[in-house]
Amino acid sequence: MSERIEQIIDTLIETEGEYVNHPSDRGGPTRWGITEAVARSHGYEGDMRDFPVEMARSIYRHDYYEDPGFARVAAHSQRIAEELTDTGVNMGQGVAVKFLQRALNALNRQGEFYADMVVDGYIGSKTLGALYRYLQHRGQRGEQVLFGAINALQAERYIAIAENDPDQEDFVYGWLWHRVVNQVADHG
Repeated sequence: MSERIEQIIDTLIETEGEYVNHPSDRGGPTRWGITEAVARSHGYEGDMRDFPVEMARSIYRHDYYEDPGFARVAAHSQRIAEELTDTGVNMGQGVAVKFLQRALNALNRQGEFYADMVVDGYIGSKTLGALYRYLQHRGQRGEQVLFGAINALQAERYIAIAENDPDQEDFVYGWLWHRVVNQVADHG
């Protein structure tokens, strides 16, 4: 496991914080950013106020980095893998992958670099191949552009969530600050 992903997990835990149960939060009782439903799916039976941080670390590592294929993305771009991990925690892993796939499709110069792929929310050989070829063509600046595109899609989704459910406006400022603005500032 990359030392860097451990730092990302530490940042996630710090950002998500201790126990919360906000009435507008669709996730319900949450600790360290892990919802009660996710904790239960991993065998945790206790009160979420007591959910252990080490269990949260393990869930982040497995469910939000290794299982969705972000560790395989890291072989090509640690920066993009980190962004996908963070996005996956907040929006779902499949959504994060779809952002990557949509951005790669839009950045392929009408198929010159690689063929469009199906936006299915799964990391497979086509997604990894497209990422590799994109980075080969565009280099470090291309990585920055891809990172920005993923963040732009994420920001747009936050706005759409609030537009469709005004109760979610309670969270938009924090989502944008922690998940978009600070991400760009940290990597800008």
